[in-house]
Amino acid sequence: MNYGKYPIILFLLALLFGCVDSTDDQDVPEENSDRKEMLKFWAEEMIIPSYTAFDQDLQNMVISADQFVNSPTESNLQALRNTWVQAYVSWQHVELFEVGPAEKYTLRNFYNIYPTNVSGIESNIGSSTLNLNLPSTYDQQGFPALDYLINGVAEEDSKILEFYTNSDKGEDRRAYLNALVTRMEVLLNQVITDWNGPAKEEFISKTGLDIGSSTASMVNAYVLYYERHVRSGKFGIPSGATLASSGTPNPEKIEAFYKQDISLQLAKTAHQAFTDFFNGNANGKHGPSLKSYLVAIGAKDPSTGKLLSEYINEQLTVISNLLNGLSENLYQQIITDNDSMIQVYQEMQKAVRLLKVDMTSAMSITITYSDNDGD
Repeated sequence: MNYGKYPIILFLLALLFGCVDSTDDQDVPEENSDRKEMLKFWAEEMIIPSYTAFDQDLQNMVISADQFVNSPTESNLQALRNTWVQAYVSWQHVELFEVGPAEKYTLRNFYNIYPTNVSGIESNIGSSTLNLNLPSTYDQQGFPALDYLINGVAEEDSKILEFYTNSDKGEDRRAYLNALVTRMEVLLNQVITDWNGPAKEEFISKTGLDIGSSTASMVNAYVLYYERHVRSGKFGIPSGATLASSGTPNPEKIEAFYKQDISLQLAKTAHQAFTDFFNGNANGKHGPSLKSYLVAIGAKDPSTGKLLSEYINEQLTVISNLLNGLSENLYQQIITDNDSMIQVYQEMQKAVRLLKVDMTSAMSITITYSDNDGD
């Protein structure tokens, strides 16, 4: 046997394993550092400022509600409606951040479950056992319930004012409206207080990609939000495009049903906020993002070889263009041209696949939620 070749083989093996170990030692800290900068930008420049801006709009609504409850006049009703619209639009900028404190307090469930439960609201008014903490009351509070209470209890403003000044139940109705607004204020204060406390540093410190890490949690919340609450909630269910809808349109299930002319505005704002987060655009600033992360790891679409971030942005632009072609009133859009609503849903579904499958695979992130709406 020729023993002379073994030292050479051992040397090559040592060199090979030495290179692998060296690469691992260099890459992991660098990736963790990159993610920490991304998490820091998300928390300090996107999440917390968005909640702060939303809080200002919500406080305006709280003030208007207080004025209306104490003096239910037509001018005060209109002022409340205006601040409600502004706060509802502003909410679209923060609803996607259902991580950390918002997840802890399940903020979305108490703020924006629609269609609202009118019979439940009527039963709650004047109830001596009212408990808005219960999951069974999710659809009896928040923006959709306020929509009914200030826009939907009657067709004419004079009748709406009578609803609140009626000697029989008027006081109880004003009290319920006040309870809903107060609860929204309390919940948001809890979320903002937590973010300005230890939650921010905890969020930034969890730089891994494992289940429970901040990046994995944010990506899961982000994709779930678009899939379930934008794609299906705003378009699929009302248009009947989801499998669960069996092709039957449900225009009465649009967001802001009693103020239909803002339904598209809410959807467009949500889609733009979603797009801005992907690209790291925040209040005139640009920072580390899902897009820059995908570019840094060289993620590409397997079928075209195009950068995955470009592919995702192109799809989001397709959706934006389709949204610009819809009626401001999505209820009427479904009645007159539902095919356009279904097309938006279908294009959003393409975006969901890119995000939920391609992006998470490239980032080595596990999707931990299940899509349970049958589509």
